[in-house]
Amino acid sequence: MKHLLTILLLSVWPLLAQASPALRSDVIADLNALQAQLQEGALASVVERATAQAERLSGGNQADRWASALYQQLAAGALVRQEQPGAAADRLAIARQLSGVDSSQASRWLREEASLRRAAGQRDEAIELFTQWLDGAPAGDQAHTAMWQLTRLLAQQERWEEAASWLDQALEPISESNEALSEEQQTLVMVVYRNAGQSDQALAHLLEGLDVNSDASDWRQAAGLAQQAGQAGIAAGLWEMAWQLGKLTQSEDRWLLIQLHLAGGTPARAAEHLDQALQAGDVVRDESNLRLLASAWQQAKHVENALNAWHAVALYTQSPADWRVYGQLAYAWGEEEQAKQAFARASELGDDEAEAWLASFN
Repeated sequence: MKHLLTILLLSVWPLLAQASPALRSDVIADLNALQAQLQEGALASVVERATAQAERLSGGNQADRWASALYQQLAAGALVRQEQPGAAADRLAIARQLSGVDSSQASRWLREEASLRRAAGQRDEAIELFTQWLDGAPAGDQAHTAMWQLTRLLAQQERWEEAASWLDQALEPISESNEALSEEQQTLVMVVYRNAGQSDQALAHLLEGLDVNSDASDWRQAAGLAQQAGQAGIAAGLWEMAWQLGKLTQSEDRWLLIQLHLAGGTPARAAEHLDQALQAGDVVRDESNLRLLASAWQQAKHVENALNAWHAVALYTQSPADWRVYGQLAYAWGEEEQAKQAFARASELGDDEAEAWLASFN
């Protein structure tokens, strides 16, 4: 609110001297007096006097209408100090729409009105005004700031696609200058792109800020966005990097790492992590985990490790079906001796199919 007040206060003085319709000396003196009262805090009297003068002059000649607009601006400044941004915005709306106000000043008041509507919680009105102002605004810091304000307003109204469109424009100068986003801006980028269904865009910006000093939550968020964007391999790579950096250390983190590698097309890394955990005793050596290890090595087409893992499964379960599967894989990979032994054990355990496989060796 203080920032808005500064804008409204500072813009009155130069307007008295700019190339607009010449004002009468008594009007200039009155405006200056009201300006002084405003700075001294005589807010109620400024609003009352400025309102009366603005209404009296609004139907006069071009100079009178210009003076009326300036009185409305003074009233707006007093209303801002009274913490009435909505009422202040109403005054600027009247001022900028008076005939006789040049287009450049009307544009400045339009932007200030948009900010006041935003401060008043009048989001839809603020969105409309910011959009209108940006349509004709030149590129620059003010336009860039307004884009971020408009993006946030649209996000608050859950108008995600529109927010994403303006966000694209707001990010352009930042991308060109390699300027770092603030924490608040980064959060807004994530929220808008994710809700707009543009997880790949969100991921791209998040990856730019990831480094060894990033928090575990940042790595988790990046991996989650990669999954949402259908980039399972990238998700696995991000989780792997975070694991290696010591950002993720919990048992559930390890299990998700294994699952991500399986989904991301790197089953050998999944198998390596699971094998390490089994050997270290961090994971229970039960049927489920042994079977997962065997499946991972099989997906990776690592013949020796896959056969050893399936052999371990069969030894653990003593299931004829598992011995047969072990034998079939050994046969398919040209390991006939292992295949014969596996089929023989399956046959001993009563597997009829194994008998047929054994017969094929004769």
